[in-house]
Amino acid sequence: EYVREGQRFTARARGETVLSAGSIGSVQILQRSGVGPGEWLHSLGIDVRHDISGVGRNLQDHLQHRAIYRVSGVPTLNRAYHSMVRRALMGMRYGLFRTGPLSAAPSQLGLFMRSSDAYETPNVEFHAQPLSLDRFGEPLHRFDAFTLSGCNLRPTSRGTVRISDRSVSAEPVIAPNYLSTPEDRQVAVDILRATRRLVGQPALGRYHPEEYLPGVQVGDGEEELVRAAGEIGTTIFHPVGTARMGRRDDPGAVVDGRLRVFGLGGLRVIDASVMPHIVSGNTSTPTIMIAQKGAEMMLEDARNGVPVRRILAR
Repeated sequence: EYVREGQRFTARARGETVLSAGSIGSVQILQRSGVGPGEWLHSLGIDVRHDISGVGRNLQDHLQHRAIYRVSGVPTLNRAYHSMVRRALMGMRYGLFRTGPLSAAPSQLGLFMRSSDAYETPNVEFHAQPLSLDRFGEPLHRFDAFTLSGCNLRPTSRGTVRISDRSVSAEPVIAPNYLSTPEDRQVAVDILRATRRLVGQPALGRYHPEEYLPGVQVGDGEEELVRAAGEIGTTIFHPVGTARMGRRDDPGAVVDGRLRVFGLGGLRVIDASVMPHIVSGNTSTPTIMIAQKGAEMMLEDARNGVPVRRILAR
């Protein structure tokens, strides 16, 4: 069932139904349909069609720590943003030659590193941006600055996504539980210390970088940096894992190796929510891979005559 322009419609499938609304959206659809943790659904007065505890659990995301540094002697996009003339020139440059700031992504430099010798492979990714702002959606600062964001690629913290009401217009309750483990807090401390080392290199000296966030008033002690990490940390929009794939004997798994929902026939989830663990990098390409593989498996099962309505019992 779905609503369009105030009207409710019902669509029926002869074959399979595929949920592909992402780690937040697919979970909401499942839970409102009575598929999810029974205690959560009962508390909202929703009839439990299928009690499966993993729906909405195991939320993982890449928390980025957005350190901001004021600079001098070099223009940044902050200056251009607040100048109608500069914005017009940027637009003309892109329109005529497909060059200039509008031809590049906001993050123009990336860096992978190990936060400590405890890791054999890089567990931190940095993004550098020639701009700064207090939070996404707000105007850029009026002073020249750049942002250097470091994020933990393999977080151990786990969160939840659960609906707050039966209404489709109600916003979900998203609890990422960032920095809830000692490992994640230590990596956050190491990231902020590494950020200061990077900005302190001689190559940047001529731009006189001055720490705006977390701020020069924040010392280098672990307690101070953990608190600062929580204050400047924000999502990098990589939520995964809320309908994770697993073995049949895994009580927290939602889908099997062919992305079919356990205990239900004719229903698959094909999006980033099926990842058991978040990938050590951006999630876009792996999600595209999941989509392609899921489509191939659906076609393969159809060719081999696998019954769509077969119940996948535990």
